[in-house]
Formats: sequence, structure tokens, C-alpha cells
Amino acid sequence: MRFKDSHTLTASYLSLITQAAVNNLAPLLLLTFRAQWGLSLEQLTLLTTLNFSVQLVVDLLSAKAVDKIGYRPCMVAAHVLAAAGLAGLAVLPALFGFAYAGLMAAVVLYAMGGGLIEVLVSPIVEACPTPRKEAAMSLLHSFYCWGHVAVVLLSTLFFRTAGVKRWPVLACLWALLPLGNALLFLRVPIRSITQGKKPLSIRGLMRQKVFWLLLAMMVCSGASEQGMSQWASAFAEAGLGMGKEMGDLAGPCAFALLMGTARALYSKYSGRLPLRAAMMGSAVLCIACYVTAAASANPVLALIGCALCGFSVGIFWPGTCSTAVAALPGGGTAMFALMALAGDLGCTAGPTVVGLAANAAGGRLAAGLAVGVAFPLLMLCGVALLGRRGQSGRALKKT
Repeated sequence: MRFKDSHTLTASYLSLITQAAVNNLAPLLLLTFRAQWGLSLEQLTLLTTLNFSVQLVVDLLSAKAVDKIGYRPCMVAAHVLAAAGLAGLAVLPALFGFAYAGLMAAVVLYAMGGGLIEVLVSPIVEACPTPRKEAAMSLLHSFYCWGHVAVVLLSTLFFRTAGVKRWPVLACLWALLPLGNALLFLRVPIRSITQGKKPLSIRGLMRQKVFWLLLAMMVCSGASEQGMSQWASAFAEAGLGMGKEMGDLAGPCAFALLMGTARALYSKYSGRLPLRAAMMGSAVLCIACYVTAAASANPVLALIGCALCGFSVGIFWPGTCSTAVAALPGGGTAMFALMALAGDLGCTAGPTVVGLAANAAGGRLAAGLAVGVAFPLLMLCGVALLGRRGQSGRALKKT
């Protein structure tokens, strides 16, 4: 069988579903881990923190390493690591003797894989010969959202039919996805994003004013998304009177579903709607969603604001990546790695700022979200500033 660029795109879509499994499977099992091994809440929280911390380190280290090693071996290794980590959730706790150490080892493995996937998949798709680059990037990132929904729904269905006690089987089943995709990446064509030209060095990127603006926009993208999405379960529980289990399903699923819908819609209609206009409109809608969720005394209305926020932030991340490619065509892997790092920092900063503000206000979530509105507001300012300098930011001068 002769593999084509269309197979590369398919493998890339499956990569982001893999990343969704990496980030969202273990959180579904935290209470099960606690019941099975008597883990504390602090230990459970550390597993999530460890996942994203390792991904941040991988983002940083891969800025130089990937170009030296090559995209194909790195992408194959990323999927093997993800598969080993997901299967390791079921196997390593028993092998280590001390269950928590085994869980931490599994998390480190799949976090390394997830971090590499995040850095590599966008430039791989960007290098593919697609007619509309913004559409391809938006469609690619929609698959993380579909993967998130699939992980939650399929895992819940498994628990209902096979029982929660058989969760190790579920972890091994999810490990088959990255394992199969690793085989696919051994065969599909992978083009160079720099097309034979020497990419900008990290120092060269740092000298570009537009790069700093784009990094700030990536931070705002991640913060706008996670600053609201972490409260999706709470809004579902309060707005619809659901129990915690159903709230954990309905809230995050609604947020992810609408975020994926926004990305898929822009992929389809990008030829009619300029990227800058879509991002500015999304930022305005995001501000309105934050204000609604913060100010509304009606819990159902607050839930609607939370869900629509998923739609509004959908274009932020892929749109900023596409803007970066247009503004810095020689950015190469280092640019995508540092952009991923900035986005992940935003994903960490958003919930932290909202939580600290809510605690300072005596536990009032509305106060935290009122502070969180700064993120989409700054995003709007960033897009507007790019517009003043030229839609893609090409006209921004070097320092």
C-alpha cells in the first residue's frame, strides 16, 4: 500500500485523540485509585500536576532536540511512550510493589509521549500540502475535543457494562490506539515544515517582536480555556441539579463538544471568514461568556455561559498557531515547541488565577471568574494589535 499525505493527516488526527486519552483517562479513575490503594487527595492531585509538569519540560527540551533527531523517530517514540504509560497504569502499580510509585511512573511515560505529540503534530500538518492552512489546523485541533468526549463517554460506557473494577482492561484498550498509530507513523510521508531552508534559531525567534506577542496570545488561549472549563462540572451540578458523577460528564463534555464544533465549523467556512475576524469575534463572545457565568444569579444561565465559552475559545489555539506560521514562516520546530510551552503555561495559570481570586473573595466563584475575564480581554487586544500591523503580523519589525 502506498501511503499519501491524506494518511499523514489521519495519523495526526489520531495523535490528538491519543493526547486526549493521555490527559483525560486518569482523572476519570482518580476516585477508583483512592478506593483501591487508599491514596490521599494530595497524592491524587500530584498525579495530574505531574502529567502537565512533564509535558512542559518536554515542550522546552524538544525545541532543539527534534530537529536533530528527526520528526519520524520522535513521533513514533511519542506514541510508544503514550501506549506504555496508558498500559502502565494497569501494570506498573503491581510491578513496583508500592502502587503510587507505579502510577507516577506510568504518568511520566504517557506525559512524555503527550508532550512530544503536542509539539510535533501541528508542524507535521502545517507541512502537508492542504489548500487552506488555517482550515487544516483548526480541523486538526478539533480532534482533541472529539477525543476528550470519546474518552469520557466510552470509558463511562465500559464502566457501566464491565464494571469499574475492570478498569485495567480499559487502560490497556486505550493503549492500543497510540500503539497502532506508531505503526502508521512508520510509513506515512512526513514533510519538512521549513522545506529545506534553515529554520530560525531560538535566539532568532526571540528577536522578533511578533513572536513575543504570539507567545502572550498562546498564554491567553490556554488560560481562557482552562480558566472556565475547570468549573464546567460545578456549573452542571448547580444548573441542572445533577449529582457529581453526571455533572462530571455533562459539564466537561458540553464544553469540549462545543469547542470541537467551533474548530470544525471554522475549518469548513474559513474560506469565507478571515481568521482575524473569527478570532476577534470569538474573543468578544468569550468575554460575554465569562461575564454571564460570573454575574448571573441563575445557575442555568451560568451553565449556558460556561458551555458557550467552550465554543468561543475553540479557534484561539489553532488560530494563533496559524498566525504564527504566517508571521514567522521560518519558525520551524522551535517556534511550535515554545508556542506549546506558552499555551500549557496558560492552561496552568488560568485555573490558578481564578482559584486564587475566588479564595481571596471568600470562596466566591463569581469573583474568580470576574478576574478571569482579563484573559479573553487580553486576547482581544493581541488580535487587534496584530491587525494594526497587518493581518498575519508580517509587518512587525525585528527588535
